[in-house]
Order: sequence, then C-alpha cells, then structure tokens
Amino acid sequence: MNEDKLQSLILSWENLNLVVRHISDHPEHLDVLMKIALDDSQPQNWRAIWMVDKIHEKHPELVWPYLESMTNFLLTTQNASKKRHLLKLISLNTLQEDKLGHLLNRCIDIFSNAAEPVAVRVHAMQVLFNIAQKEPDFSGELIELIEHEMEYHGSAGIASRGKKILRKLRSKKNKTEQASSRLTN
Repeated sequence: MNEDKLQSLILSWENLNLVVRHISDHPEHLDVLMKIALDDSQPQNWRAIWMVDKIHEKHPELVWPYLESMTNFLLTTQNASKKRHLLKLISLNTLQEDKLGHLLNRCIDIFSNAAEPVAVRVHAMQVLFNIAQKEPDFSGELIELIEHEMEYHGSAGIASRGKKILRKLRSKKNKTEQASSRLTN
C-alpha cells in the first residue's frame, strides 16, 4: 500500500478499522502509516496516529520500533489529537532514557496549559508520573504540580487521574522516608 492510497483511505471513517486490520496483518505497511501519522501537513493525518493507537492495542510490538520517532514528533507537533494519542502511546511503553529531559519539559508545558484539552493533559500527567518512577527526585515537584493543576485548572479527568497518581506518589514517598529513618536510627 502506498502513501497516496492510504491517504485516500483515511478520509473515510468507514475505512479506518479495515486499514487497522490490514496493517496488523501486513506490518510491512506500517512505515507508510507512520509517515502519514508523523506529518502535520494534512488535517486528516491525525486519523493515522489514531490507527497506530488501535494497532498498538492488539500488537504493541509492531509499534515499539517507532517510539523514538513518535517522541521526537511529540516535541514539535501542535495538533491536540496527535498529542493525545502520542502521549497515550508513550505512557504505555518504556521511556527512553535519552529523551527524558525533553519529554519532561514538553509534558510539563502541556499539563500546565489549561488551554490544552483535558485528555491531552491527563496523558501528559501520566508520562510525568512515569518519569518520576525513573527519577524519584522529581516526585516532590510533580506532587506540587498536580495539586496546583487540580486546584486552579482542574476538571473531572484531571482530578480522577491526579488523585490516583498522587496516592501512588505519596505512598512511595512515605515508604522511602520510613526506610530512610530506619537506616538513621
């Protein structure tokens, strides 16, 4: 399947599930889909990243080789629909060590921007939590950031995910503090 054929197919919602199944069965066409997904020149191209998300649900191993490209694209795209799917995909996979700093800054910008759609902000918060799991020194700052956003730019989605993440962050912080105090006593 070439790029022009795929571009014409994604114009119709009726075709999307068929294309997802076809590419899942023929992963050699995933390169073409990714090329479209990681291109902001056409408004309908966000449908391609939606399809990548659907492929990931059943066959995550097909998408893993593209995580670096998706992370790089996330750092530049302004398309909210693409950000939502990219952040979701990134949050569901192992974070790349060499991208943590850039990803941290981008996700803080997205999460703390009340103009961003709630789903985009929620997925950015999840990525920030995943970063805090790799970089525990960031946990305290993330707790403050989540509390601030819940208070000043909250929504049901932000509050729901925020409470779950705060509970996990605080629990881990308490365990660390207890272990530390046992060592000093």
